[in-house]
Amino acid sequence: MTAFQVRLAADAADREACFAVRRQVFVVEQRVPEDLEYDAYDATALHVLAEGAEGPLGTGRLLHGPEALAKTGDAGVGSLGRLAVTAAARGLGVGAALVRAIEDAARAHGLTAVDLHAQTRALGFYERLGYEAYGPEFPDAGIAHRAMRRAL
Repeated sequence: MTAFQVRLAADAADREACFAVRRQVFVVEQRVPEDLEYDAYDATALHVLAEGAEGPLGTGRLLHGPEALAKTGDAGVGSLGRLAVTAAARGLGVGAALVRAIEDAARAHGLTAVDLHAQTRALGFYERLGYEAYGPEFPDAGIAHRAMRRAL
C-alpha cells in the first residue's frame, strides 16, 4: 500500500470520508471528545483527502478568509488543522503530501503563510516541512500543542 492520491474533497461523500478518518484518529485513537473534534469551521473549510486502493488514508483542512483571521489574527495567513493519517498509512508520506496540498490551496487563495497548532509529539514532522514553532505550549482537548507557522 504505497500508491495514493491527494485531492480537495469535492462533495458530501468526500467530506464524510475525511470525517471518518478524523473520527478514527482523533476520537477513537486519541480519545478526543467527539463534540470537540467537529466544529462550525467544518462547513466552510477546504478539506483535503488522501486515498489509496484501500480507501481513505488521511485528511486535513484549511481555514481561510474570516475563519482564518479569527484563528491567526492575519487575513493573509491560513490555518491548517485536523491533519490525520490512518495507522495503516503512517510512514508512507501521506501526511507530508496532505500538508503540501493544503499549502497549495493556501497559495491559490492568495495566502502568504500557514499557521497550525501541532501536537508536541508532531513538532519534528512539521519542522521537517519548514514550520517553526512559536509561543508557549498549551493544552487542546487535553493534548499538549504548540503554535507553528510557515511562510509560503
